[in-house]
Amino acid sequence: MVLALGAGVVEPVAAQSTIFNVPTTDIVAVGKGYFEFDYLPQVPGPDEGGRFQTYTPRIVFGVVPNLEAGVNVSNFHFNDETFSLFQPNAKYKFYADDPKGLAAAAGIVGYIPINHRDDSATFGLVYGNISKKFKSGNFGPRITFGPYGVVGDDISGPNGGVLAGYEQPVSGKVSIVADWFSGKNFFGFFTPGVSIVLPHNGLLNIGYSFGNDSFEDPGNDNRTLFVYYGVTFP
Repeated sequence: MVLALGAGVVEPVAAQSTIFNVPTTDIVAVGKGYFEFDYLPQVPGPDEGGRFQTYTPRIVFGVVPNLEAGVNVSNFHFNDETFSLFQPNAKYKFYADDPKGLAAAAGIVGYIPINHRDDSATFGLVYGNISKKFKSGNFGPRITFGPYGVVGDDISGPNGGVLAGYEQPVSGKVSIVADWFSGKNFFGFFTPGVSIVLPHNGLLNIGYSFGNDSFEDPGNDNRTLFVYYGVTFP
């Protein structure tokens, strides 16, 4: 459910990597690290059966200029069972024109089962994106757009599509943000929310994720609260 690469806002305290799920063109600086913990409980819960929840610790480092790499451990818990994925990832910013507010990047994320291997696929996400920051004082929005594809084992639904993101600062520390992966598949979610810069290089994002298939029938409750806290160090 989660592309665990990092977290970002239009004017972050330090460079980070995603809005909620969609990667931005930001890169963690060389010599810096970024740690984050995501928590996604199913809201509302089902009328029958247990409520699922996902929790994901992740860490990203700036390796060389314009290149970051990290790892996530995503844990999906349901009915007293936990399905865990090891997710190595990397992203490279290959273009930047700050005066024009333009940047472009490409990356990859692996999804490797840690347990329940006979019931889980191994696959990868590859993507490219371009962002445009509009000049409007300190409150200009940034939009992000690009393609994505899935490699390796097939997943349910389409193996590719587009990603999009929107970030709108409303004060020096608060932004309204949203992101979306197209497709009724593993990645297909729309997540609007708010991003708050905290003291000591911290960041709090709170949103709500709608699965692209979550309103197809009354029994499909593929919707979650999305909360994460991240911190850049040292």
